[in-house]
Amino acid sequence: MPPNLYADPRLVALYDTLNPAGPDTAFYVALADSEAHVIDLGCGTGLLACELAKEGYRVTGVDPSPQMLKIARGRPFGDRVTWIEGDSSALPFVGAADLLLMTGHVAQVFLDDASLLATLSAARRALRPGGRIAFESRNPAARAWENWTPERSRRRIESADGRAVEVWQERHARPDPLTTGRVAFTTHARFDGETETLHAKSELRFRSRDELAHLLTRAGFAQTDWYGDWNRAPVDETSRELIAVAR
Repeated sequence: MPPNLYADPRLVALYDTLNPAGPDTAFYVALADSEAHVIDLGCGTGLLACELAKEGYRVTGVDPSPQMLKIARGRPFGDRVTWIEGDSSALPFVGAADLLLMTGHVAQVFLDDASLLATLSAARRALRPGGRIAFESRNPAARAWENWTPERSRRRIESADGRAVEVWQERHARPDPLTTGRVAFTTHARFDGETETLHAKSELRFRSRDELAHLLTRAGFAQTDWYGDWNRAPVDETSRELIAVAR
């Protein structure tokens, strides 16, 4: 079994540096205005869940990675969040929610439509009448994968213990994203002073807005608002994101 980006504790420790709070965090926190119970499905290291808890919302964070949840529990306001190790199959035991979030492009880890549909359907059942789901997926028209090369992606960051780390992505030649909608790549990380390079293989699915809308409809969502950026700009051919807010 190949190394998992969310299983190796050395790579998990870099996650927040690689994915800091930004406009996406603000967007999702604003969505929760007046919401009573928010589920963060695929909560990762708990950055968003703890921001929501800080604002006083009742929050449940669900993630399959025990290493990520360990970081989440240690965050400020982490003691105000209910943490569950699992996936969408845990939702029936969480209690009805007003808002369910799937952030960090987690929708793209579902490579086949059946698995994403099952997750969206579970989310629909977990929501109260009138409740909403919100998530984002990279717009395939923007071809983000073209930047996942060592030359374009290489950067140096600082780990939590203060060490410098060189990180880069390397896209695999197959499958062809223009025909399959799938992109496989490896993330590499090398800590200063160490000879070992860490490797984590990943594969993502890029879906169009029409494909995502079809799955949302099949899952039982009747209305979806679409945005192309975190400032709520409409989706067009230049949009990097497909942001869905459905009820």
